[in-house]
Amino acid sequence: MPRERGQNVVATNRKARHDYLIEDTYEAGLVLTGTEVKSLRAGRASLVDGYAFIEGGEAWLDAVHIPEYTGGTWNNHPPRRKRKLLLHKAQILKISHKVAPGGYTIIPLKLYFSDGKAKVEIAIAKGKKEYDKRQTLREREATREAARAIAAKNHLGE
Repeated sequence: MPRERGQNVVATNRKARHDYLIEDTYEAGLVLTGTEVKSLRAGRASLVDGYAFIEGGEAWLDAVHIPEYTGGTWNNHPPRRKRKLLLHKAQILKISHKVAPGGYTIIPLKLYFSDGKAKVEIAIAKGKKEYDKRQTLREREATREAARAIAAKNHLGE
């Protein structure tokens, strides 16, 4: 059987970029059981409530929902268990120094397969205040309006 190539996205956390200000992103591997991999390959996962933390020099991903595999038996996995993240020691230290003083959190942005291996993109993020969210929406709407006006002018000019 040929090996998988490229990137196959399983789940994205679209609300994360709205609720948080993203500082840094990292790609981490995941330690999964067999039924979790099969469930992910079926395209079923949710990152909505997920977060990561550093404990004992190891990175962990918690509250990510990977539903039970439908073809599984009695040894199926629990849907919201704690999963170990595979990162280099230097990356873990860098992340822990950034998060330790407070104000920052580690959130998952994307869950995907890269060349057949399950990966998660995590980000060091700072929570946005309500007025920051409104400001972001205003800026996005202003750029859309400007793009529409330019497109309408170009369309009428031809």
